[in-house]
Amino acid sequence: MAAARTTDDVRREIQQEREELAKAVEALRDDLGEATDIRGKLRANLPVVAAGALGLGFVTAGGIGATMRLIMRRGREGNEKARLGRFSLVNRDK
Repeated sequence: MAAARTTDDVRREIQQEREELAKAVEALRDDLGEATDIRGKLRANLPVVAAGALGLGFVTAGGIGATMRLIMRRGREGNEKARLGRFSLVNRDK
């Protein structure tokens, strides 16, 4: 036969459960704090983040098209040195 539980036994079990629950909540808070630490993650990956921001800024500002227009101008202001499709390298020394 099973022994009957006393009031003290029940209180002890409830106190144990409370302590275990408190430990579990504290562990969850620590894990959640690490998971949401965006500043720490950015600091750890700063070179990658900076390169990504630079690339995004380059593309947003006109990127490759603007660079190609700058390098391979199709103007009448100089002698054509080379042509690639609609782009040409122009010598402007005059």
